[in-house]
Amino acid sequence: MLAARLYGPSDLRLEEVPHPGPPGPGQVLIRVKATGLCGSDLHSYLDSRIGDTRVEGPLILGHEFSGMIETASLEALDGHFEPIRPGTRVAVNPAQPCGRCSLCREGHPNLCRRLHFCGNYPDGGSLCEWIHMPASCCFPLPDAIDDVTGALLEPLGVAIHAVDLACICVATNVAILGAGPIGLLILQMAKLAGADPVFVTDRLRWRLELARRFGGIPINFEKEDATRRILDQTDGLGADVVIEAAWGGPAVEQAAEIARPGGRVVLVGIPSDDRLAMKHSTARRKGLSITMSRRMKHAYPRALHLVQNGLVDVRSLVSHRFPLKRAAEAFQLNAEYRDNVSKVIIDIGL
Repeated sequence: MLAARLYGPSDLRLEEVPHPGPPGPGQVLIRVKATGLCGSDLHSYLDSRIGDTRVEGPLILGHEFSGMIETASLEALDGHFEPIRPGTRVAVNPAQPCGRCSLCREGHPNLCRRLHFCGNYPDGGSLCEWIHMPASCCFPLPDAIDDVTGALLEPLGVAIHAVDLACICVATNVAILGAGPIGLLILQMAKLAGADPVFVTDRLRWRLELARRFGGIPINFEKEDATRRILDQTDGLGADVVIEAAWGGPAVEQAAEIARPGGRVVLVGIPSDDRLAMKHSTARRKGLSITMSRRMKHAYPRALHLVQNGLVDVRSLVSHRFPLKRAAEAFQLNAEYRDNVSKVIIDIGL
């Protein structure tokens, strides 16, 4: 089968690799239909690592995906604990917790110490034609939800979890740093939760236009002082909640500057240098509550409900689509933020 494998920084190759074969106990064989490119994929692509996890051999990237069940092992149960059948179209949670450790049993599968995750070394991802997955990671899609939308349930789940951690109430004022796909989905979730106003900072014009479309107040931090603007519009107090959805770095320190005394800061972005820094006196004197967001938990059914009922717009994020054979071109375009790129989808099999 064809697969896009990463060999080193910016070295992505399309290759023939062995078909995975029949699924094992509790598994399904999925024919991948669509995979979205994520910021974490870009970290691996650019640096051949993400955080302290290094790519030490050829790695199939990709974790935002949907597909069709080709084969299911006996007694395979889906994410709703229902029998799953060949021919079922599914959205797939790429996280594979053990389900047995204390963290899993306490309701925190996203913190599982034995977690396997698609496209995170050494676990291969979904930029390929077929993949084995635990049946429990699969959530059937209704006919009204297409394959691309199904793939985007994964980043939507990340946004849901971030807003859960933010404890947003009606009329909470919120600042979102970063208007990439995750930031824009967080914006939509914050508005659904009743936040108002919601400020969104970024430097890319087309992303800020999307933020405006989704009900945010866009601020181009290269053209004005975002911190001063938000302070001025909140009577000098700052935002009740600040959600950092950029790539860390200066955005983390800015989050502390923007938050009001007693406010909450939720950090979602993954910094390239694997470091977190902010001015200690600012965070301490304000008494900020700072929370690190780790992916999601139990979010797929909620994400499916929101999309199925038209409460969130994920398709408007998609700016580019490429076949698998052009995956290297897709990654390069996304990494360079060319051509008004927002969200790239790889259509497998085209």
